[in-house]
Amino acid sequence: MTVLIARAPDASDQRLLAAVAADLPARRWFPAKGSDADLTVHAVLPLADPLGAADVRVLLVAVRGPQGSTLLQLPLVVVGPEAGGTPVDDGRTVLDGAAHPAFLRAWFDHAEGPLGPPAPVDLSHVAPITSEQSNSSVVLGAPQPTGGAPGRAILKVLRALQPGENPDVDVPRRLVDEGYTGVPAPLAWMRATWPDLAEPHSPVTGYLGVATEFVAGARDGFELACERAAARTPFDDEAYRLGAVTARMHAALLRAFPTVADDDGPDRLARALLERFAWARDAVAGLERYRPAVERTAQEVRALPSTPSRQRVHGDLHLGQVLHVDDDWLVLDFEGEPLAPLEARTRPDLAVRDVAGLLRSLDYAAAVGGLTGDEAQRWTADARAALLAGYRQHATPAAGASRDADGTPTDALLTRALELDKTLYEAVYEARNRPAWLPIPLAGLDRLTAED
Repeated sequence: MTVLIARAPDASDQRLLAAVAADLPARRWFPAKGSDADLTVHAVLPLADPLGAADVRVLLVAVRGPQGSTLLQLPLVVVGPEAGGTPVDDGRTVLDGAAHPAFLRAWFDHAEGPLGPPAPVDLSHVAPITSEQSNSSVVLGAPQPTGGAPGRAILKVLRALQPGENPDVDVPRRLVDEGYTGVPAPLAWMRATWPDLAEPHSPVTGYLGVATEFVAGARDGFELACERAAARTPFDDEAYRLGAVTARMHAALLRAFPTVADDDGPDRLARALLERFAWARDAVAGLERYRPAVERTAQEVRALPSTPSRQRVHGDLHLGQVLHVDDDWLVLDFEGEPLAPLEARTRPDLAVRDVAGLLRSLDYAAAVGGLTGDEAQRWTADARAALLAGYRQHATPAAGASRDADGTPTDALLTRALELDKTLYEAVYEARNRPAWLPIPLAGLDRLTAED
């Protein structure tokens, strides 16, 4: 299998970084916003355009700031002065390479596929996805391909690199191997070996990016739910199928990855909930009134004889992480928080944490769709019930959910505790970043504590 071996940087690589450094803090994916960061070229990956039309350089840049150090992937394409871009002192110009044809040709020329070299992908049309936050993604291929043309794909170029497994690559690969059809199939990926950032004499290996199949006609799940809410039409059928897809995903993850017995699971979850509340109460005014209900929920959790074994989960599942296509759902973005340690992003957890994330997302869809009061409560209650029914009727007992459509008391309690934990996090996030949205999690806290 192809693994690129990084080389040491030379003076020309340092000049390229110097040419583009001033523009980097404005990029969404730059990891050290709002602070002075020291940038150095840590290593360079040997990608070459197979057509020789441009000089492709993939710089691995060490970004060192007050919050720590990050290894940043910076694909660049160096071209003649007539092409625009940032001037370099040798008279040429340098461009961001993530969506440049020369970089894309080089990427697929060096990438791995499920059975060796990847299948051909149409590189004649390139459309960057501008909403991407932490990485750089591009849609490849003509919107209406002709018969016999190479296929379409989405290439995600990972910006913050870490050695080892990348869940956004490995989890979909494992799920497809298990016969799960609820993810876009990975078509190609690229790995490299570079000097460890903390110990430069120690080589490490990690992923640089992944290309997945492009799903024509797919709708963003959150946009669809908001549209249904705005039209005052039910989301129940879609929610039921989403619950079923999530349950089947958890069953496939159980087969693909090991589980972890959690002997102190009830106490661990209870303590985590109380710690989350203490953190949120200190950050958001007015949360003290929820203390009795949160403490009662924690006591109920602590009294459980056990919790299900922890397993691999999505970890950040919400309606914006799923696509609706042909009356079914596909699950996306298993990466988690890109700057979080890999161990945290791959740590086994309770499967129903993913369910709690979807339930919270329904409240947001209702609010963004303009529903208020009793109308919002009815819409979300019906969608919640449908999602839970779909999940419980298709889940395996090992994932912690009963086949009983009404659910067991343990299932309901764990889901409520994890949804409460998620809602407290949302309250802090909204208070700090979108104060106008703070009523959404506060209404969720009112409902969750009223059910207590």
